[in-house]
Amino acid sequence: MFLVGTIIVPEFVYKKGYIEFELTYLLTSLICFYFNFFFIVPRFFDINKLYKAIMGFSISVTFFVLIRYFVEEVLLPYFLGISNYPEGTNFGYYFFDNIYNSVTSIFISTVFCLFKIYSNLNEERMQLAEQKKNAELKALKTQINPHFIFNTLNNIYSLVYQKSDKALPAIEELGQLLRYSTKDLEKDFISLDKEIGYIDSLTELEKLRIRNPELITIDKNIQHPHLAISPMLLVPFVENAFKHGDFRNKGFELKISDQNKVLHFYLLNFKKEKMKDSVSGIGIQNVKKRLEILYPKHKLNIKDSETEFVVDLKIDLRNE
Repeated sequence: MFLVGTIIVPEFVYKKGYIEFELTYLLTSLICFYFNFFFIVPRFFDINKLYKAIMGFSISVTFFVLIRYFVEEVLLPYFLGISNYPEGTNFGYYFFDNIYNSVTSIFISTVFCLFKIYSNLNEERMQLAEQKKNAELKALKTQINPHFIFNTLNNIYSLVYQKSDKALPAIEELGQLLRYSTKDLEKDFISLDKEIGYIDSLTELEKLRIRNPELITIDKNIQHPHLAISPMLLVPFVENAFKHGDFRNKGFELKISDQNKVLHFYLLNFKKEKMKDSVSGIGIQNVKKRLEILYPKHKLNIKDSETEFVVDLKIDLRNE
C-alpha cells in the first residue's frame, strides 16, 4: 500500500496542477512576447552590433524566467499550494532549465517585430520615392516661356494698332494658354483634347510672327479625346520646332493620332541653315525624364541631323 500511495499521490498532484502550469506558461510567453516585441528588438537588435543583439536576447530570457518563477514558485504555492518544481529547487537550475522554454516566444516575437520594422521602412521608402517623384515631376513641367509671352503681346499690340481682325482671336488664344498654365498644370493628368488644344493655341499665336504660316501642317486624328495624359508632355516638342525651325521655305509637319489607347505623336521640323548643333534643349530633356517616370513602356525615337529634327513618340494613355 505504501508503494501504491507513493505512486498515486504524485500522479494526482501532476494532474491537478497541469492546467495551472500550462496557463502560467502561456501567460508568461505572451508577456515575454510583447515585452520583446515592443521594447527589446526595437532598441537592441542591430545586425552591425552583435553584442547589442546578444544583450537584448539575454534580457528577454531573464525577463521570461523571472516572470514564470514569480508566478509558478511564488503565487501558485501561496494561493493554490502547488509548485511546478520540487521544493528546494535551486534558482540556478530553474533558470537554465527555462532558457529553452523562453526561446519560442522570443524567436516568434523577434520575427514578427523585424517583419513589422521592414514593412514600415519599405512603406517609408515608397512614400519618399513617391514624394521625390511628384516633386521632380512638378519641377519638370514646362512653364510658359516669358519671352514667348512678351513677343506675343508685341504681336497682338501690332495687330490692334493695325486694327486687324486677327487681334481678338489672338487675345482669346493667349487667354487659353494662360488658363491652361494656371489651372491644368497643377493636375497630374488632363484630357488629351486639352493638351492638343494648348498646341493649337500655341500654333495660332506663333503663326502671327511667321511669314509663311501655310508651311505649318498639322494632321489630327483623335478618336478618344477624353483619355488622360500628363500636362505639357507634348508641348515642348512643338515649342522646340517653332524656336529652331526654318519657316521661310519648309516649315514643319505634325501628326497626332490615337488608336487602342495608344497615342502616336510625330513631328518633322526642318532646321535653320545656320543651326547645325543639336536642338534637344532642357525642355526636351525634361520630357524624357517625365516619360521614364510616368510612361516606362513608352517608345521615343528622336532623329537630330544637320537639316531636320524628327520626333516619333508612342505612349499608352489611360482613362481620365
